[in-house]
Amino acid sequence: MTPQELEAARDRLVPDVVAGGLRVLFCGINPGLMTAATGHHFARPGNRFWPVLHASGFTPRLLHPSEQEELLGYGLGITNVVARATAKADELSAEEFREGGRLLREKVARLRPRWLAVAGVTAYRTAFGDKRAAIGPQERTIGDTRIWALPNPSGLNAHWTLATMAEEFGRLRAAAEAD
Repeated sequence: MTPQELEAARDRLVPDVVAGGLRVLFCGINPGLMTAATGHHFARPGNRFWPVLHASGFTPRLLHPSEQEELLGYGLGITNVVARATAKADELSAEEFREGGRLLREKVARLRPRWLAVAGVTAYRTAFGDKRAAIGPQERTIGDTRIWALPNPSGLNAHWTLATMAEEFGRLRAAAEAD
């Protein structure tokens, strides 16, 4: 994909992969330009979402971003805190995160997944106004939906390795299976 094609995807919206009553609704920060250009969530080659999803046991095989609709068959879905595509999440304002959090709460109330898994604790803190939130299950719920803050799977998040990220996603999977 050329830099011009990526730039042309700026501000594009990417449809959610959702259905009512999901086991886990994964929530990214916002679509990157590669995601917006392809229409496939977590599409940037360095993003570890798909490998971590498989390594943690959520999917029986490694899915390609173009196979994202298969997630619905596993009771999984994908949305974002902020719908607008940008090159970097730091291009989003705190107000966009807060408004995204409000819209996300409405979406979750409507779809009623068992778990909302926000991939990025900083995005969770801003969107939900919870400055002390840490990785893991949160006390807050949205109706009956429980919330889990996950590490951001971006390749830029060097604090988490594929293995440690898969371990944390695996904790969520075990909790979701126990429900």
